[in-house]
Amino acid sequence: MANAGIQLLGFTLAFLGFIGSIASTVMVEWKASSYAGDNIITAQAMYEGLWKSCVSQSTGQIQCKVYDSLLQLPGIVQGTRGLMLCSILLCFISILVAVVGMRCTTCMSGEPQQKDKVALAGGVIFIISGLLAMVGTSWYGHRIARDFYNPFTPTNARYEFGSALYVGWGAACLIIIGGGFLCCHCSSKDSGKSPRYPAPSSAGQPGRDYV
Repeated sequence: MANAGIQLLGFTLAFLGFIGSIASTVMVEWKASSYAGDNIITAQAMYEGLWKSCVSQSTGQIQCKVYDSLLQLPGIVQGTRGLMLCSILLCFISILVAVVGMRCTTCMSGEPQQKDKVALAGGVIFIISGLLAMVGTSWYGHRIARDFYNPFTPTNARYEFGSALYVGWGAACLIIIGGGFLCCHCSSKDSGKSPRYPAPSSAGQPGRDYV
């Protein structure tokens, strides 16, 4: 049967990754204005996220604006939104599935093999969710790096990785690792199998006659 301690550790890591994915999705610092180069004005810092953009003044004042139109957004923002939301939804579903299948819960306690299969399904969904989050954050980060090194990008329009990207990468890794732990099984070969008894001797054996 599956090790309850490994399952609990995997669930805890995946749950922390789930919280991190939500935090990363709502954070605005997906990309931050770069100060690399000469003649860069540092009186204000600009941040852009999946839902809004903000400008931070040197005086400490912050002004944010929610994106007005969904259809006018760049494809990278729309795609990353979809990937992160799908990851969060799958992660929530996998939490419900894993809770039922974990050995430390009483659900389906009378069917240990089926319970292990449910935990395995929860771990697989966790891994898929983590991969979606990893693809979304890596895609967005690749676009930032490509625009930064593009010689045709104006110096004052270059951006660098924001803190939300690092949170998203860390959360995706936690979800994948946690899902992997939930998929680990320590099953014994004879578990769940009916005991084998020697075959009964036949009623009439050759060489023996009964009157």
